Amino acid sequence: MSEDDNNMEEYPTEIHDYLAAFEKSLGSVDEMLKTMMSVSRSELLQKLDPLEQAKLDLVSVYTLNSMFWVYLATQGINPKEHPVKQELERIRTYMNKVKEITDKKKASKLDKGAASRFVKNALWEPNAENEHTSKTPKGKKRQ
Repeated sequence: MSEDDNNMEEYPTEIHDYLAAFEKSLGSVDEMLKTMMSVSRSELLQKLDPLEQAKLDLVSVYTLNSMFWVYLATQGINPKEHPVKQELERIRTYMNKVKEITDKKKASKLDKGAASRFVKNALWEPNAENEHTSKTPKGKKRQ
């Protein structure tokens, strides 16, 4: 009997796919960590603007705390009753603040001069010849 056959007997076969997916995910995390660790932090931060630096820090801290959450669960400790839950909520709050700042940067800016020209040209202005006779907007003829 091979080692894989022995391992298959130790847990129900229904969870084999879940464990295989978990193992694949761990491999992905390992690859990402190796990539991140290959570049020094100071070198990486020099290439980023302050907002991007904040995003990187928040994602790093959130990932670390999430991994600790999983660790607690594997040790039979309920992470919902552990202080890591409050820490994850705190980090999410800051992530939302950064998202709001990013969204504000992406929002279109109002050109007040152009807006006032649009409004001024769209409004009817009476001129001397039709001031008392017509109430139609400028550019429109009475029928």
